[in-house]
Amino acid sequence: MVRATALAWRWRRNPLRRRTDVLEAWVGLAAVVLMLLAGPVTGWVTGSLAHEALRHTVREQHRHRHLVTATTVRALHGRPAETDREATANRDGHHRVLARWPGPDGEERSGVVSVRHRTRPGQPFPLWTDDQGRLSGRPLDYDTAAIHAGLAGAGAATGACGLVEAVRRLVVWRLMQRRYAHWDRAWERAGQTWGRADAGS
Repeated sequence: MVRATALAWRWRRNPLRRRTDVLEAWVGLAAVVLMLLAGPVTGWVTGSLAHEALRHTVREQHRHRHLVTATTVRALHGRPAETDREATANRDGHHRVLARWPGPDGEERSGVVSVRHRTRPGQPFPLWTDDQGRLSGRPLDYDTAAIHAGLAGAGAATGACGLVEAVRRLVVWRLMQRRYAHWDRAWERAGQTWGRADAGS
């Protein structure tokens, strides 16, 4: 309410209004309009593009990742070796086991796997692999893709509004510099008349 009142004051005719006040008011209005238009449009376009790209990723991952049944050979203890890529990817709360699983060519694969729950030797558990039978992550699903696309769109909209606000602040800063320079020149002219009889002092 206070901002709207101050903005309206800059448009009303009064002896204290300066040209920079009017420009600042128009800049503020233009920034608001741009935020209302550019923000949603940018968010929608970015979200739509991200959603389409992520849907393609979902289709590709579901085409090339396969859920197989692995069997625990034995549990592993101690710190993982730096050269063990799967082991070093182990996260807190997961357990490392040596497991075996069938490959697409019928040959058996084996390796170190991180599992969420402790498993006993011989216990089966689900495992995602790629077309070559190598360990792979769980494929992205459509709901998660939609959430990521929505976040991307919201981020883009926020970024667009932030950019507009940054430009507005820069323009207002430049107007303030011009205003201060005008005041300095006015004070300098006023100072030249101080003490003169014809200046009424």
